[in-house]
Amino acid sequence: MKKDIHPESHPVIFRDASAGADFVMWSTLTSKEIEKVNGVDHYVIHLDISSASHPFFTGKQKLVDTSGRVEKFKAQMERVKKTTAK
Repeated sequence: MKKDIHPESHPVIFRDASAGADFVMWSTLTSKEIEKVNGVDHYVIHLDISSASHPFFTGKQKLVDTSGRVEKFKAQMERVKKTTAK
């Protein structure tokens, strides 16, 4: 393998905000938040959705809207319906 061409990987905790699940693994991502696990510093990456909260994997439909995207989409669809009705 060639030297100095691969990205540096770090221990990371991916934390699902909606399910409260943590996934500990290695990644090239970093963050400013650090948490110790078994004496090792891990970067904490917050996720909106993961396999712990996605309806495909859980079998339960659960609406997770952290930034108002659903309301924006519904408002946009109403505007489209009004303009096509005219």
